[in-house]
Order: sequence, then C-alpha cells, then structure tokens
Amino acid sequence: MNPIDPPRWFGPPIGTARFKAEPQDFIVEEVLGFVPSGEGEHCLLWVEKTDHNSNDVAAHFARALGIRKRLVSHCGLKDKAAITRQWFSLHLPGQPSPIANDVQRDGIRILQVTRNTRKLHRGSHDGNRFTIRLRDCDFCSDVAAQRWQSITAAGVPNYFGSQRFGDDGRNVEQAMQWINGEIEVRDRLVQGILISAVRSFLFNAILAERVLDGTWNAPLSGEVFGFAANRSLVLPDNLHGDEDERVRQGKLELTAALWGEGELASGDRVRTIEVEVASRYPELVAGLAKFKLKHERRVTRLRPTNASSEWESATQLVLRFELPKGTYATSVLRELVTWT
Repeated sequence: MNPIDPPRWFGPPIGTARFKAEPQDFIVEEVLGFVPSGEGEHCLLWVEKTDHNSNDVAAHFARALGIRKRLVSHCGLKDKAAITRQWFSLHLPGQPSPIANDVQRDGIRILQVTRNTRKLHRGSHDGNRFTIRLRDCDFCSDVAAQRWQSITAAGVPNYFGSQRFGDDGRNVEQAMQWINGEIEVRDRLVQGILISAVRSFLFNAILAERVLDGTWNAPLSGEVFGFAANRSLVLPDNLHGDEDERVRQGKLELTAALWGEGELASGDRVRTIEVEVASRYPELVAGLAKFKLKHERRVTRLRPTNASSEWESATQLVLRFELPKGTYATSVLRELVTWT
C-alpha cells in the first residue's frame, strides 16, 4: 500500500480522460466566507491568475508596490497550471489602495480592490469552488452519472493529494534527507512544505488502512469526531450517544491523526490502528518528533457540495463542485477517472 497513491473506495476508475490540457480545464475560485469591511489598513485584491503560483504573485505585488513581501498575505496556495481566483491582502496603513492597472501583468488580473480591518491569514477562507473539464473521455455518460452520484452522495476518503508530495513523491524523501542533515534547507516556506509532506504521508497511511478494512466512514470504539467546516472535535469522553446517526446524516465526521507528540486523542480500537500504522514508519515519526509538533486531527471523509456535471460534447465532461479549505479536488477526481 502506497500512501501517496492510496486505495480508492469506489473501486477502479470508470475510464481515462485528459486533464489540465489547458489552464481553463482547471478553474479554482476561493470562497472567502465573509464580506470585506470596505475600510481599514489592509488592502484586499481579488485576483485572477493564470500560470502563476500564489507565492510568485505575492512577490510580484511586493515588488510592484515597493513593500516587504511579509506585508502581502493570502489564504492559501492555489495551483499554477490553472485559472484561479483568490484574495490577497496588502498591509498599507495610511496609504491609498493601488490602481489595478499598476499592479497587473500578463497572467495576473485584478478583479476587485477593497479594504478590510484585518489581514488575511492562511486558512482565512471557507473553501474553494472548482470547475474541472475532462477531455477525450473514453467512458459513457450513464456510467459517469452513476459514479458521480455515488461520489457526491457518500463522499470520498479525504486523502492529501499527490501534489502535496511533490514530483514523483520526492518531498518525503527530501524531508528525511534534511532532517538527517544530509542536505541543507534554509527557506522556511520549503521547510514547512517538507514537514507537511511527512505528516500528510502518515495521515494517508492511517486513512488508507481504514479504507481497506471498510471503517473509514463507520464509527469504531475510541473515535474522535469532527466537523468538515472547522477543526472542532468531539472527544471520546464527551459523547452524547447520537454520533453514529449524525455521521450517517453527514452532520459529523470521523477523524484520523495528523501525527505529532503527546497523547493521541483517540482511544480503544481507533488508537490501536493509528499506533500500529505509524509504527511502520519509525524514521518519519522520529523525524517529526524533532519539531515538537502536537497531535492534531483531520476528518476522514470529503463531501463535494453544490455539485453538478455537464457533457459539453460526446467526449468532454465538465464537473463543478465546492470543497472545504485544505482539501483536494484530485482526491475527488481520482475516484472517477484516471487522467493524463
């Protein structure tokens, strides 16, 4: 079992398709979840970018305005090979907002300029809205409709997507080389990416174990329950007795460990599974221990909302759906097709 390419819940993909052949095949729009106040010392830019990653756009704004890059923030990292719309905040106390044309460039278009009393932090948004175009589909519409209905009704395992692990999954290997002193990594952003890759690998391994035994969406003794929209948890010693039914209704979710130090919040059978799976990767666990990270939890099920599908031609399928922040559209897509 490979945590970077973990087991699927709905069985083999229904067929193959081309994905990301062009930037407009993958459109991501940030769902902020609140309306900017219109005033304050933080300028908010609603930006459409094409073939640029979020950090490069932030660096561009800093250079264009002559401010330090740390004064430019955004809610999350968006794909480079896509058309994405997301918010950036610029800390400009006592300064006017920039003119859109002055900070635009090829592939970076300003859609709105406003102000807000607070800066944007990582994870300030609620989620993301996706439009995915699949080309050269080799499967029929009836089969696609049936699988898509199953996915949207039941949800999929909330794996970290393969992009979390870098090209050919090398981020985990590189993380261990850095942790063991074999290579030097000075950039804090890169350090964070490597640490996250290790934690994500272990989470995927734990979730994959429960997918294989059919319990990833069926409560066991010692569960820690959580909510898809936030990080609130219901611990085993604070249950009300209706948790199983709320899971079936989609009002509550199971969680699995994001590995760290301290006492696991889970108990009984769930803790046994998590400890046993983590014990298969002693070097990764020991490497994480050097950073004094505490155990956290992540929900195990990912439910697309406001979902729809539309055939633009006999071989071209468009999927639209929304996901909570920190989740991966590719974790949904891999339960439907294999893409090139």
